[in-house]
Amino acid sequence: MGTVFQRMLEHKLVAILRGQQEEDIVNIAQSLHDGGVHMMEITVDTPRFDEHIRQVKEAFGERMIVGAGTVLDPETARTAILAGAQFIFSPTVDKETITMAKRYGVVSIPGAMTPTEILTAYEQGADMIKVFPAGAMGPGYIKDVHGPLPHIPLMPTGGVDLSNVREYFDKGAVAAGLGSSLVPSNKTMDETALRELTETARQFSEAIKDVERV
Repeated sequence: MGTVFQRMLEHKLVAILRGQQEEDIVNIAQSLHDGGVHMMEITVDTPRFDEHIRQVKEAFGERMIVGAGTVLDPETARTAILAGAQFIFSPTVDKETITMAKRYGVVSIPGAMTPTEILTAYEQGADMIKVFPAGAMGPGYIKDVHGPLPHIPLMPTGGVDLSNVREYFDKGAVAAGLGSSLVPSNKTMDETALRELTETARQFSEAIKDVERV
């Protein structure tokens, strides 16, 4: 887990796949990788999400860190982990889900918003906290939380885009989750769309290229 966690701190950007066509997922992973984004989350509301996690891991090995998102319970977390998920994203704090991830040595990233929720999740064993929905409060909120809780790794997700991603890091984030601002939902990913995705990924990577490593 430590190795994956350290790599997550190094790569910083997690692409969130939600609503993509099943047949496009491996191609999307390739486009992200070509653009410099080496982490991706496949949400568990994607049909056969576990199979897609397995496919991406088989295709990319250690070149791509793959996890599961929108995980609400430990049973779903276990299914994802057995398929090869290296981290578990949740929109909320569920102690049993955190415990399941820790049992298998997988990075746990629950979603929280208030300082109390953030501290509670961390004390329950979370490795990093997904501050969600970050867009509701903006980058300044990360600074406000980071001040009294500097020991807790924060990962803003929801509302992070090219116009503000660097500011989130400047305010204290150690990573960021990128949804439709990077990977469009419900869009046919033909060759043109995949090239556009690679370019967008490259722009995000460029925006944070000189952020100090944690």
